[in-house]
Amino acid sequence: MTPRRAALLDRDGVLNPSPFRDGRPRAPRTLEEFQPHPWSRVAVAALHEAGLLCLVVTNQPDVATGALDPRVLDAMHERLVREVGVDAVYVCPHTSDDRCDCRKPRPGLLRSAAADWNVDLLASFMVGDRPTDIEAGHAAGCVTILVDGPENGTAEPHYRASSLLSAAGTILSLTRDANETFRRLCQPV
Repeated sequence: MTPRRAALLDRDGVLNPSPFRDGRPRAPRTLEEFQPHPWSRVAVAALHEAGLLCLVVTNQPDVATGALDPRVLDAMHERLVREVGVDAVYVCPHTSDDRCDCRKPRPGLLRSAAADWNVDLLASFMVGDRPTDIEAGHAAGCVTILVDGPENGTAEPHYRASSLLSAAGTILSLTRDANETFRRLCQPV
């Protein structure tokens, strides 16, 4: 089977707003706090229309610390699949102290998603709002897009976007350009 392309999407700050606690953006801990951005469904539908999978890859250390009930997390992700239309959600439930391979900035979560869905990471995109997302994307070989947010830090993405909708536009433009180039190369001379 031919490998597929995907948009690997961080969750908080990309698909949904991050509530502020202690002056910093944090992950939602309740279903009431978890509300996808109104444009997330539109962006995901456009990416699907272009033939890309939409796979969420998210660090959720509040599970390990006990601040987030795993059943609530599952309900949030069921909402993303049902209401936003993402294909699947991959979660690292560990803290940075655990030094696991699945926690971004390591690429383990992206590689797991790619293995499950037959994704060519070198032809795919990582969209996130934090340096760890961009580092994970680089480590996996993806084209990276940084969504503007309060904690962008020193990330060096390939592209920048104001929102997931803007990032989807960039992906669609790049995909369209690549497809046009491929078609031209394949035409007989």
